[in-house]
Amino acid sequence: MGAGLSTGSGLAAVLRTAPRVRLWHRSADRAEKALDRLGLSGRVAPRAFTPQALSAELAPGDIVVSMLPACEHDALLHICVGRRAHFACSSYTSDTMRALAPAAAANGTVILAEAGLDPGIDHLFAHSLIGRARAQWGEAPARVRFTSYCGGVPAVPNAFRYRFSWAPRGVLGALRTPARYVADGARVTAARPWEAAVTQTVGGETFEVYPNRDSVPFIAQYGLPPQWSVDTFVRGTLRLSGWLNAWEPVFAELRRGDDTRIAHLADELAARHPTTDSDRDRVVLAVSLDVRDDAGDAWEGHYLLDTVGDAAESAMARCVSRPLADGVEQILHGFLPAGLTCAARGADESEQALARLAGQGIDFTRHLPG
Repeated sequence: MGAGLSTGSGLAAVLRTAPRVRLWHRSADRAEKALDRLGLSGRVAPRAFTPQALSAELAPGDIVVSMLPACEHDALLHICVGRRAHFACSSYTSDTMRALAPAAAANGTVILAEAGLDPGIDHLFAHSLIGRARAQWGEAPARVRFTSYCGGVPAVPNAFRYRFSWAPRGVLGALRTPARYVADGARVTAARPWEAAVTQTVGGETFEVYPNRDSVPFIAQYGLPPQWSVDTFVRGTLRLSGWLNAWEPVFAELRRGDDTRIAHLADELAARHPTTDSDRDRVVLAVSLDVRDDAGDAWEGHYLLDTVGDAAESAMARCVSRPLADGVEQILHGFLPAGLTCAARGADESEQALARLAGQGIDFTRHLPG
């Protein structure tokens, strides 16, 4: 579903396993153009999307893979559960997903969420680090510092320090959403996330990072042991150095909070700072875990994904679509349980998923003790 900026080589990967694939878009012509861009013309059937058309073609056991904005998932989910079809996306788990999970479990269908880049690969990195630290540290008490920052930025920095590679209204909407995280052992809420930005050195390069959404529930989702005291726990966004200064006029508009004006601003910014065919985007994802005790013993590990797009595909499309395609393959093979599940369900499965992604061209490095 959808042939936008994040529909990349993952679609081709699905063709290796699925016997029948269709691409739904606003019109069959636009779907065909996307298939031509991806080199998949003749291998995937283009379709013009309407809920009625999808429902008429959908059969039990089919998988609907949504690359649409999260706000458009609810209608698709209801169709899928009603038709006993699986559903997969890279978006965060929603209230509707949780509400429909019992019905999906009852009729044997899977709702797969958080199976892209962020959320997605970041979860895999986190589960891997925490699992490895637990295995070495044991059940002893510890103080923990965890950070996970991800961003899509220009490979060649521009004056604005950013180019839009996904929905511009989503970018501004995320900045208007308060962020909750843990700092100095206390839960903190930043009403304006960019005002909590700090500098962070990643791979020898300085970036500006800030908290995004609500990090706190992921303490439980990642399975941090209860005997570990959390000093820092932040999941956030990464931007190029100089972004804060370049975006000050945007922040001034966000502070005024005029919904209509901000919607127009999103369109203006996208027109002024698009990712064009000649531009190359860059994705940076850095996840770190520091576990230590009062005696000075410590365990430190981190993952880094730093990749640039090419003429065939953007880095963002690659890093979102390939993990999602891997999740679809897991559904096709019957490896995921019915009901609601996230791509990462623990350390062992995350290690296996990372090995599969590494074999599919998702390059990352990790630094671990020993």
